[in-house]
Amino acid sequence: MYPTAFRPSRESRRPIRVSFEFFPPKTPEMDTTLWSSIERLAPLGPSFVSVTYGAGGSTRERTHNTVSRLVRETDLKPAAHLTCVAATKGEVDDVVRAYHEAGVRHIVALRGDPAEGVGTAYTAHPGGYERSCDLVAGIKRIGDFEVSVSAYPERHPEAGSLDQDLDALKAKVECGADRAITQFFFDNDLFFRYLDRVQSRGIDIPIIPGILPVQNFKQAANFARRTGASVPDWLAARFEGLEDDVATRKLVAAAVAAEQVLDLVDRGITDFHFYTMNRADLVYAICHLLGLRAAPAAAEKVAA
Repeated sequence: MYPTAFRPSRESRRPIRVSFEFFPPKTPEMDTTLWSSIERLAPLGPSFVSVTYGAGGSTRERTHNTVSRLVRETDLKPAAHLTCVAATKGEVDDVVRAYHEAGVRHIVALRGDPAEGVGTAYTAHPGGYERSCDLVAGIKRIGDFEVSVSAYPERHPEAGSLDQDLDALKAKVECGADRAITQFFFDNDLFFRYLDRVQSRGIDIPIIPGILPVQNFKQAANFARRTGASVPDWLAARFEGLEDDVATRKLVAAAVAAEQVLDLVDRGITDFHFYTMNRADLVYAICHLLGLRAAPAAAEKVAA
């Protein structure tokens, strides 16, 4: 059952709103792909676009360059990812101030994966922010930032229980988080059960579903295993035998993603955050099915 506090009536339902996640490019070829994807998706008028931040701050400069260019050259509102990993509080605060100076007013605050990689034990950096809630509070002290945080419908892989994970989310809200974006999921019922639990804990910030259109099933399944997201048997069956059939795989991917988001809309959801993997076509098609249409002026601004 979709919680009453989150379920607008059909008459009062807000327009569909979307946001997109990108990652900073490593090569000139990847840079071309990224900006081509941004140009394709910008006319849809996203609420914001986020840019990821590598483990240990490994993409710090590329993230900063990407969000700075978004501020300078587009009308999009960039949200820069930031983590606690491998940096002192002073170093992280300097990054926050640099974002503010560049015109960024939205940060996605994350603890970040262990510097040694997913699956290893996380250890806070000496003199650094220990938890994501501490990072949220630090960002809010520095400037007038909107702060988004993460949420986990199937709990964070390192959390002992969902209740423990909800304690962490509540702490982030108490430190000033404005919204939470979920880890991707493929079973919508999991998301709605999670919203029930969120509401029961008195957490009242918007919880935005994170949607991962399956561009490549094998890669998506591996990603899901690392992040603790379940992959339903029915989803694996949809892509079975299509490893070498790219054209059919794309059609199935579009059908699967459309089925998920349209079910969410039918059940009252109006905000979506898409993990684009820097690929625009499938995300664009899903947004079209959601009723979004390109604004020509936005396209001209990015293409200029």
